[in-house]
Amino acid sequence: MDFQPGMESLDLNSTKDSRLMDVEGILYPKETGMYWEEIQNFKARPDDLLICTYPKAGTTWMQEIVDMIQHGGDPEKCARAPIYQRSPFVGCSFLISIPTSLEKIDAMPSPRTLKTHFPVEHLPPSFWDQKCKIIYVARNAKDNMVSYFHFHNMTSIIPDSGSWDEFMENFIAGKVCWGSWFDHVQGWWKAKDRHPILYLFYEDIKEDPAREIQKIAQFLGIDLSASVLNRIVQHTKFENMKTNPLVNYSDLPSLFDLTVSPFMRKGRFRSLKSISPSSHFILIITQ
Repeated sequence: MDFQPGMESLDLNSTKDSRLMDVEGILYPKETGMYWEEIQNFKARPDDLLICTYPKAGTTWMQEIVDMIQHGGDPEKCARAPIYQRSPFVGCSFLISIPTSLEKIDAMPSPRTLKTHFPVEHLPPSFWDQKCKIIYVARNAKDNMVSYFHFHNMTSIIPDSGSWDEFMENFIAGKVCWGSWFDHVQGWWKAKDRHPILYLFYEDIKEDPAREIQKIAQFLGIDLSASVLNRIVQHTKFENMKTNPLVNYSDLPSLFDLTVSPFMRKGRFRSLKSISPSSHFILIITQ
């Protein structure tokens, strides 16, 4: 992909500072834009599993569910490291530079579980070339927007949100970090017909976690006994996730100010069933 990321036509009044960079019309953390070529040259492996979401759509929740499935529902095995080390972020890094992060990911033994927030058009091409399995989680627009608003105000990684009205306007226009919610969920919705993608809804997981966890396990080719399934359901309940220091980012106070807002706030949802992403987006305008 031959282009130069830059601050083209970026209204800094809407982002408040230069922690974001515009790459082909989508806002990203500045370091992501600075190391765009290195990220796009990431070498995926055929047995990589990628968890992808729009920000604040249940990413950490899905990471922990997957890790529990992969380790037989054993919480002790899932306590080996914080979640951001067990399934690291491709395309962004909190504590170390992106080049160093990519080197560490490259050194991980197979099979690897990774995460990203990239829209479909900016996913490093090797994930497609290697036909990697991808789990995508979509969340209804209103709840996603509210959660993302609070996240902006508790993290130093991206600019704070401004007022609710300002943030809502930017969110609907796609002028927030990682771009348009609508384009993101719709792009991945279309991609699922061409690639091995399990497309899930946050609301469905909340409504019937056992059913959805079983669906994930089947996608991964893993059989779960009833007792293991129950352990995973109990371990990944919202109230347990919220107090688990290995997934709630309480170990990174310089990046996430939990006195402003918890990393995991309420985990509530509007019951929408599995309707299409475009129908979810309509709710932002009509309700």
